[in-house]
Amino acid sequence: MFSIPGKQAVTLTPAATTQITKLMAKGGHSGLRIGVKKGGCAGMEYTMDYVSEVDPNDEVIDQDGARVMIAPMAQMFLFGTEIDYETSLLESGFKFNNPNVAEACGCGESIKFNEVPGTN
Repeated sequence: MFSIPGKQAVTLTPAATTQITKLMAKGGHSGLRIGVKKGGCAGMEYTMDYVSEVDPNDEVIDQDGARVMIAPMAQMFLFGTEIDYETSLLESGFKFNNPNVAEACGCGESIKFNEVPGTN
């Protein structure tokens, strides 16, 4: 929908690719659907869900055995995002390095996006 020919909407780091591939194999899922929804202290939150079927309107990213689907309403917010998987002493999880984010709350769970010209 918002794609540029020859450029993926979202890229995955090797750590994210490994983790998504493990999750897909463990649960027998077709992939991971990412999106955004209203919520949190900054206004929006990322969503991640296991999926068994690809929605025909999803943007599908296949990278090194990992499959990520981008929900249609989230595509313009996620374009250019790099998804990483980080592990530390106390926690592990996916991290979204998104150039479209204007600000995020202190916990990193909630985000606010830059204004899109012409949508006001």
